[in-house]
Amino acid sequence: MKHLVLLPTLLVGAIYATVAFAIDKTPVSRKSPQAAVQQSAAIEGADNFYKSDKVTMQKVTFKNQYNIQVAGNLFIPKTLDRNAKNPAIIVGHPMGAVKEQSANLYAQKLADQGFVTLSLDLSFWGESEGQPRNTVSPDIYAEDFSAAVDFLGTRPFVDRERIGVLGICGSGSFVISAAKIDPRMKAIATVSMYDMGAANRNGLRHSTTLEQRKKAIAEAAEQRYAQFTGGETKYTGGTVHELNENSTTIEREFYDFYRTPRGEHTPKGSSPKLTTHPTLTSNVKFMNFYPFDDIETISPRPMLFITGADAHSREFSEDAYKRAAEPKDLYIVANAGHVDLYDRVNLIPWDKLQSFFNQHLNR
Repeated sequence: MKHLVLLPTLLVGAIYATVAFAIDKTPVSRKSPQAAVQQSAAIEGADNFYKSDKVTMQKVTFKNQYNIQVAGNLFIPKTLDRNAKNPAIIVGHPMGAVKEQSANLYAQKLADQGFVTLSLDLSFWGESEGQPRNTVSPDIYAEDFSAAVDFLGTRPFVDRERIGVLGICGSGSFVISAAKIDPRMKAIATVSMYDMGAANRNGLRHSTTLEQRKKAIAEAAEQRYAQFTGGETKYTGGTVHELNENSTTIEREFYDFYRTPRGEHTPKGSSPKLTTHPTLTSNVKFMNFYPFDDIETISPRPMLFITGADAHSREFSEDAYKRAAEPKDLYIVANAGHVDLYDRVNLIPWDKLQSFFNQHLNR
């Protein structure tokens, strides 16, 4: 049996808003100071479920090298010359999310500008295959992006020499991991990036102690015995399902997106109680994930890091920028937090993204 068991673990990541990080714990209530008031989804400029009338969408599937079938949405501009070779961009969703959350929005907005785009569900999530569901596997996640290049690069209307990648939140670290060993990715951009390895090892602002990390690893290791002998699957982290007077600012930030009509999406056949929650035993895989090591080897391919000035995740984009070699660009969006750049179309720097990909995919 599979049950949702939210453990008080430090294994938290890009959308793991049961925050165990030692950061601001001050409750924030935008509507009322009363307990258990659930936040409204009325956020200025939020348009996660944007539908473009300038593009056509086609559901596609393709196999990665682990023989897992990856699901995606292919967006093609209606004005595209299908007899020509066109640039393309792959878009990855936040960790624990699905392509319908943020990735489709970015893919369509970029397709509006003339690019062929592909949003995908990472293996073990959404409409993609992979068992057990909600498994963490950074290596397979990176492979999914390379498999997406395989797919796009074999379309007759795509120029395989002009394929870029864009990773949102946790996918930012996955596209970097993939790009280090896949030179077919010609331009790499990230938005509100989380280094999923550092977030799990160290917490935000290096707030996790070694003893806390070891305790979390031990909990996951002990759980393996339980599941090996037929016990229930346990899940960790993820976005909370209720708010109360003790809810943190980050819990509320993620709740506003994942647990309200603003961004909530449960794939067919899935349980809402399991959305965003990785399995406890697999989440420790992030402890061995070091996506920024050797990031400088991506050069001379260009990199763009976009983050909010007020984003709790800003440290990861700044760290990646510091380590990367030229050409590189760090673009900080004023008055924007982490989740703001998931879907607030009035804050997302569309012109910056368009100019970056126009320049480096030679449109």
